[in-house]
Amino acid sequence: MTVTAFLPCRAGSQRVPHKNTKPFGGNPEGLLGIKLRQLLDTPELTEIVLSTNDPLVIEIGERYVGSAAGRLRIDHRPDDLCSSSTSTDEVIAYVPRVITSGTVLWTHVTSPFFNEAEYSRAIGLHDAAVGAGTHDSLMGVLELRTFLWNATAPVNYDRNVEKWPRTQTLPPLYEINSSIFIADLEIFKTRQDRIGYKPYLYLVDKGKTLDVDWEDDFILASELWSQKHGR
Repeated sequence: MTVTAFLPCRAGSQRVPHKNTKPFGGNPEGLLGIKLRQLLDTPELTEIVLSTNDPLVIEIGERYVGSAAGRLRIDHRPDDLCSSSTSTDEVIAYVPRVITSGTVLWTHVTSPFFNEAEYSRAIGLHDAAVGAGTHDSLMGVLELRTFLWNATAPVNYDRNVEKWPRTQTLPPLYEINSSIFIADLEIFKTRQDRIGYKPYLYLVDKGKTLDVDWEDDFILASELWSQKHGR
Protein backbone atom coordinates (compact mmCIF):
# COMPACT_ATOMS: atom_id res chain seq x y z
CA MET A 1 0.00 0.00 0.00
CA THR A 2 1.34 3.41 -0.92
CA VAL A 3 1.67 6.13 1.73
CA THR A 4 1.49 9.70 0.46
CA ALA A 5 2.29 12.69 2.66
CA PHE A 6 0.05 15.70 2.20
CA LEU A 7 1.80 18.91 3.28
CA PRO A 8 -0.44 22.01 3.08
CA CYS A 9 1.43 25.36 3.01
CA ARG A 10 -0.78 28.26 2.02
CA ALA A 11 0.42 31.83 1.56
CA GLY A 12 -0.69 34.63 3.81
CA SER A 13 -0.22 33.50 7.39
CA GLN A 14 -1.66 36.31 9.52
CA ARG A 15 -0.32 35.48 12.99
CA VAL A 16 3.26 34.83 11.82
CA PRO A 17 3.91 36.44 8.42
CA HIS A 18 5.85 34.15 6.04
CA LYS A 19 5.79 31.51 8.78
CA ASN A 20 6.55 28.61 6.43
CA THR A 21 9.60 30.12 4.74
CA LYS A 22 11.25 32.77 6.98
CA PRO A 23 14.66 31.74 8.38
CA PHE A 24 14.27 29.43 11.36
CA GLY A 25 16.92 28.21 13.76
CA GLY A 26 19.71 28.93 11.32
CA ASN A 27 17.88 27.33 8.38
CA PRO A 28 17.53 29.83 5.50
CA GLU A 29 14.69 27.75 3.99
CA GLY A 30 12.80 27.91 7.26
CA LEU A 31 10.30 25.41 8.59
CA LEU A 32 9.51 24.25 5.06
CA GLY A 33 13.07 23.16 4.32
CA ILE A 34 13.28 21.28 7.60
CA LYS A 35 9.99 19.48 7.00
CA LEU A 36 10.79 18.53 3.39
CA ARG A 37 14.07 16.97 4.48
CA GLN A 38 12.34 15.05 7.28
CA LEU A 39 9.67 13.68 4.95
CA LEU A 40 12.16 12.76 2.23
CA ASP A 41 14.19 10.93 4.90
CA THR A 42 11.12 8.83 5.83
CA PRO A 43 11.53 5.66 3.73
CA GLU A 44 7.93 4.50 4.18
CA LEU A 45 6.62 7.48 2.24
CA THR A 46 5.98 6.76 -1.42
CA GLU A 47 5.36 10.40 -2.30
CA ILE A 48 5.17 13.86 -0.72
CA VAL A 49 2.58 16.29 -2.08
CA LEU A 50 3.43 19.89 -1.25
CA SER A 51 0.13 21.74 -1.67
CA THR A 52 0.44 25.52 -1.88
CA ASN A 53 -0.35 28.79 -3.59
CA ASP A 54 2.75 30.53 -2.23
CA PRO A 55 5.40 31.37 -4.89
CA LEU A 56 8.23 31.19 -2.34
CA VAL A 57 7.05 27.79 -1.07
CA ILE A 58 7.01 26.62 -4.69
CA GLU A 59 10.50 28.01 -5.26
CA ILE A 60 11.91 26.22 -2.20
CA GLY A 61 10.06 23.01 -3.05
CA GLU A 62 11.44 22.99 -6.58
CA ARG A 63 14.98 22.94 -5.15
CA TYR A 64 14.23 19.48 -3.73
CA VAL A 65 12.34 17.99 -6.69
CA GLY A 66 15.45 17.08 -8.66
CA SER A 67 17.05 15.10 -5.83
CA ALA A 68 13.81 13.52 -4.59
CA ALA A 69 13.83 10.66 -7.12
CA GLY A 70 10.24 11.37 -8.12
CA ARG A 71 8.94 11.36 -4.54
CA LEU A 72 8.12 15.09 -4.29
CA ARG A 73 5.26 16.67 -6.21
CA ILE A 74 4.18 20.30 -5.99
CA ASP A 75 0.44 20.86 -6.12
CA HIS A 76 -0.59 24.38 -7.10
CA ARG A 77 -3.67 24.62 -4.90
CA PRO A 78 -6.34 27.10 -6.03
CA ASP A 79 -6.32 30.43 -4.22
CA ASP A 80 -9.92 29.98 -3.12
CA LEU A 81 -8.76 26.98 -1.06
CA CYS A 82 -5.85 28.88 0.50
CA SER A 83 -7.50 31.87 2.15
CA SER A 84 -7.72 32.60 5.87
CA SER A 85 -11.41 31.72 5.67
CA THR A 86 -10.82 28.32 4.06
CA SER A 87 -11.86 25.62 6.52
CA THR A 88 -9.91 22.46 7.24
CA ASP A 89 -12.97 20.53 6.06
CA GLU A 90 -12.67 22.16 2.63
CA VAL A 91 -9.01 21.19 2.35
CA ILE A 92 -9.85 17.63 3.44
CA ALA A 93 -12.43 17.45 0.65
CA TYR A 94 -9.74 18.65 -1.78
CA VAL A 95 -7.26 15.86 -0.96
CA PRO A 96 -8.85 13.19 -3.23
CA ARG A 97 -8.41 15.58 -6.15
CA VAL A 98 -4.62 15.36 -5.86
CA ILE A 99 -4.11 11.92 -4.26
CA THR A 100 -5.89 9.06 -6.00
CA SER A 101 -5.19 5.96 -3.90
CA GLY A 102 -3.50 4.45 -0.87
CA THR A 103 -2.92 5.89 2.58
CA VAL A 104 -2.65 9.62 3.28
CA LEU A 105 -0.34 11.05 5.94
CA TRP A 106 -1.33 14.66 6.69
CA THR A 107 1.26 16.80 8.45
CA HIS A 108 2.42 20.40 8.86
CA VAL A 109 5.69 22.30 8.68
CA THR A 110 4.75 23.88 12.02
CA SER A 111 5.76 20.72 13.90
CA PRO A 112 9.54 20.79 13.26
CA PHE A 113 10.45 18.58 16.23
CA PHE A 114 8.28 15.75 14.91
CA ASN A 115 10.93 14.15 12.71
CA GLU A 116 11.50 11.25 10.32
CA ALA A 117 11.85 8.71 13.15
CA GLU A 118 8.45 9.74 14.47
CA TYR A 119 6.88 9.47 11.02
CA SER A 120 8.30 5.97 10.51
CA ARG A 121 7.11 4.83 13.94
CA ALA A 122 3.64 6.28 13.46
CA ILE A 123 3.25 4.63 10.04
CA GLY A 124 4.26 1.27 11.51
CA LEU A 125 1.80 1.60 14.40
CA HIS A 126 -0.99 2.66 12.03
CA ASP A 127 -0.40 -0.28 9.72
CA ALA A 128 -0.28 -2.73 12.62
CA ALA A 129 -3.46 -1.37 14.20
CA VAL A 130 -5.37 -1.36 10.91
CA GLY A 131 -4.10 -4.85 10.13
CA ALA A 132 -5.26 -6.10 13.52
CA GLY A 133 -8.67 -4.49 13.03
CA THR A 134 -8.47 -2.48 16.26
CA HIS A 135 -8.30 0.96 14.62
CA ASP A 136 -8.92 2.53 11.23
CA SER A 137 -6.66 5.60 11.37
CA LEU A 138 -4.13 7.46 13.53
CA MET A 139 -3.65 10.94 14.95
CA GLY A 140 -0.94 12.52 17.07
CA VAL A 141 -1.93 13.56 20.58
CA LEU A 142 -0.44 14.94 23.77
CA GLU A 143 -1.57 13.21 26.95
CA LEU A 144 -2.90 15.67 29.54
CA ARG A 145 -2.95 14.89 33.26
CA THR A 146 -3.69 18.24 34.79
CA PHE A 147 -6.57 20.17 36.33
CA LEU A 148 -8.97 20.97 33.49
CA TRP A 149 -12.11 23.06 33.91
CA ASN A 150 -14.90 24.35 31.74
CA ALA A 151 -16.38 27.75 32.66
CA THR A 152 -17.83 26.52 35.95
CA ALA A 153 -16.37 23.21 37.10
CA PRO A 154 -13.70 20.54 36.59
CA VAL A 155 -14.14 18.21 33.64
CA ASN A 156 -11.72 15.46 34.64
CA TYR A 157 -12.13 15.09 38.42
CA ASP A 158 -14.76 15.43 41.15
CA ARG A 159 -14.07 18.06 43.81
CA ASN A 160 -16.66 16.41 46.07
CA VAL A 161 -14.33 13.42 46.26
CA GLU A 162 -11.01 15.26 46.42
CA LYS A 163 -10.45 18.96 45.81
CA TRP A 164 -6.87 18.66 44.59
CA PRO A 165 -6.01 15.06 43.65
CA ARG A 166 -2.51 14.09 42.64
CA THR A 167 -2.19 14.76 38.91
CA GLN A 168 -0.77 11.27 38.39
CA THR A 169 -4.14 9.82 39.44
CA LEU A 170 -6.25 11.95 37.09
CA PRO A 171 -7.79 10.13 34.11
CA PRO A 172 -5.90 11.21 30.99
CA LEU A 173 -7.39 13.46 28.37
CA TYR A 174 -5.79 14.00 24.97
CA GLU A 175 -4.96 17.16 23.07
CA ILE A 176 -4.77 16.78 19.30
CA ASN A 177 -1.47 18.41 18.41
CA SER A 178 -1.79 18.34 14.59
CA SER A 179 1.64 16.77 14.17
CA ILE A 180 0.26 13.83 12.15
CA PHE A 181 -2.92 12.24 10.85
CA ILE A 182 -2.97 8.97 8.90
CA ALA A 183 -5.99 7.49 7.15
CA ASP A 184 -6.85 5.60 4.01
CA LEU A 185 -7.95 7.78 1.11
CA GLU A 186 -11.37 6.12 1.23
CA ILE A 187 -11.92 7.72 4.65
CA PHE A 188 -11.27 11.13 3.10
CA LYS A 189 -13.82 10.31 0.39
CA THR A 190 -16.56 8.65 2.42
CA ARG A 191 -16.28 10.44 5.77
CA GLN A 192 -14.94 13.76 4.48
CA ASP A 193 -12.43 13.50 7.30
CA ARG A 194 -8.74 12.83 7.95
CA ILE A 195 -9.52 10.29 10.69
CA GLY A 196 -11.90 7.36 10.77
CA TYR A 197 -14.29 6.10 13.43
CA LYS A 198 -11.59 4.51 15.61
CA PRO A 199 -8.35 6.50 15.42
CA TYR A 200 -5.23 5.19 17.13
CA LEU A 201 -4.05 7.87 19.57
CA TYR A 202 -0.35 8.22 18.89
CA LEU A 203 1.23 9.69 22.03
CA VAL A 204 3.83 12.31 21.16
CA ASP A 205 6.35 13.48 23.74
CA LYS A 206 5.77 17.06 24.85
CA GLY A 207 9.14 18.13 23.51
CA LYS A 208 8.07 17.12 20.02
CA THR A 209 4.63 18.74 20.12
CA LEU A 210 5.72 22.38 20.08
CA ASP A 211 3.51 23.89 17.39
CA VAL A 212 4.55 27.12 15.70
CA ASP A 213 1.28 29.04 15.63
CA TRP A 214 2.08 32.47 17.08
CA GLU A 215 5.07 34.82 16.84
CA ASP A 216 6.24 33.88 20.35
CA ASP A 217 6.03 30.19 19.38
CA PHE A 218 8.24 30.90 16.36
CA ILE A 219 10.87 32.70 18.43
CA LEU A 220 10.92 30.02 21.13
CA ALA A 221 10.98 27.11 18.66
CA SER A 222 13.69 28.75 16.55
CA GLU A 223 15.95 29.23 19.57
CA LEU A 224 15.28 25.70 20.79
CA TRP A 225 16.07 24.30 17.35
CA SER A 226 19.35 26.23 17.30
CA GLN A 227 20.33 24.83 20.67
CA LYS A 228 19.48 21.26 19.67
CA HIS A 229 20.84 21.28 16.13
CA GLY A 230 23.34 24.14 15.99
CA ARG A 231 23.03 27.36 14.08
